[in-house]
Amino acid sequence: MYSKRFLAGWSEMDFNGHMKNTAFLDKAADVRLMFLAEKGFPTAEFLRLRMGPVVVRDEIDYRKEVDLLQEIDVTLALAGMSPDGSRWIFHTQVLRDGKACARMRNSGAWIHLDSRKLVAPPAALLAALESLAKTADFEILRGVVRGSARPPAESNR
Repeated sequence: MYSKRFLAGWSEMDFNGHMKNTAFLDKAADVRLMFLAEKGFPTAEFLRLRMGPVVVRDEIDYRKEVDLLQEIDVTLALAGMSPDGSRWIFHTQVLRDGKACARMRNSGAWIHLDSRKLVAPPAALLAALESLAKTADFEILRGVVRGSARPPAESNR
């Protein structure tokens, strides 16, 4: 399971002194981007490919509060993906002392930055996604790309 450790920071607190809802989503996004960067897809590579992720739905179930400066672990798993990799669902958990504070489902796809159309990822990115641990309820999603689905810059990789 892919996981990163963080401290809950001052700017992530709400009026009641607990981690605010948008901070949970920010941690989920941070961990996704860290995973992709470690697999050879930092932001610069997405810009070179002229593609990037687009989130279409976020769902959060809150379990426990996170207080200022508490250590949290944020895990990332694959909860669903289309065979061509064009659509995906990530399952992210925020854990404190091994217990779930929040569980998130983040659904999205890959978009070409110029055409604004959905695309399938290059083979290396698809392989990176497939290397993630899969949830017990992993779903095979319908692909959204028809015909040639690779971003034009892939041939340069």
